[in-house]
Amino acid sequence: MDGKKLEYKGKEAMKEIERLTKNADEVQEGILREILSQNGETEYLKKFIGSKDNKQVSKFKSLVPAVTYEDIQPYILRIANGEDPILISANPITEMLCSSGTSGGEPKLMPSIAQDLDRRTFLYNLIMPIMNQYIPGLDEGLYRYRIGDVLQVTGFHNKAPQFRFICRRNVVLSIDNDKTNEKDLHRSITLAKKLLEPHQALLVEYTSYADASSVPGHYVLYWEIVHSHSIVNKDVNVEAQVVEECCIAIEEELDYIYRRCRTNDKSIGPLEIRLVKPGTFEALMDLLISQGGSINQYKTPRCIISNDSALQLLNSNVKDSYFSPREPSWKASSS
Repeated sequence: MDGKKLEYKGKEAMKEIERLTKNADEVQEGILREILSQNGETEYLKKFIGSKDNKQVSKFKSLVPAVTYEDIQPYILRIANGEDPILISANPITEMLCSSGTSGGEPKLMPSIAQDLDRRTFLYNLIMPIMNQYIPGLDEGLYRYRIGDVLQVTGFHNKAPQFRFICRRNVVLSIDNDKTNEKDLHRSITLAKKLLEPHQALLVEYTSYADASSVPGHYVLYWEIVHSHSIVNKDVNVEAQVVEECCIAIEEELDYIYRRCRTNDKSIGPLEIRLVKPGTFEALMDLLISQGGSINQYKTPRCIISNDSALQLLNSNVKDSYFSPREPSWKASSS
């Protein structure tokens, strides 16, 4: 990268932003052309583009498929274990960064080359002057988008699209760097609730809440438990130790980042299970339908995010509360 670009500040940075956004398509094609020129002989790209004639921007989209991290992870691991970077890059790999997200419960390794630092510095120098003067939409805050984020295109600045952040796809709970989705939460609870079976107790419904009212914040689960052999939803008393073991069983099944934040960083507090009275989730359904929900399409929300009346109802029906008795297991990645 041109060293001059690393020095953009003030008005010069704003001029550069205008240049880039006025020619967004040409800039993007130029970057792709440079990538193909430099990395066309890597093992990864060669299996798609083959001959030199295919190293054209116009053919890239039809020849090279969109992939996920899992598709390229084997190449990254081979490099991490000492193989030549030519597997995926014509440039030397200078460092392996760990992402805050995970793949299979482990942090994602991100190979970095020297030019990446230049690009980050360049972007930083462009962003700083923006933060010191008004730009339309900046009052909503700066946000680093990630793959999987749900965005809405609100307009264009020159030829570059402007986005508004809607939500992070599938994320149910988050306190710090942790991002727990509904699937992982349900899997963890499904395993943990088996601990109730020897005590004739059955989990009939649950929801969750990321409680940040204290420091550190922590996950709260609302559980409705009844007697497993009762025709009606009869209340059942479960020993504190059993519910506490359910708490830690859930934490043990959550991903690497959650367990690191809990055990190493201490940025998340012990998971809490609040047992509610039988009938609580029926009352929750009535409340949410009265607020405009469809009775035909109703599904118990697996997370309460911004509904104070729902939280008030749940908390008013809590009969007991239990916390994880210890920290979940965690060890630093060996990669």
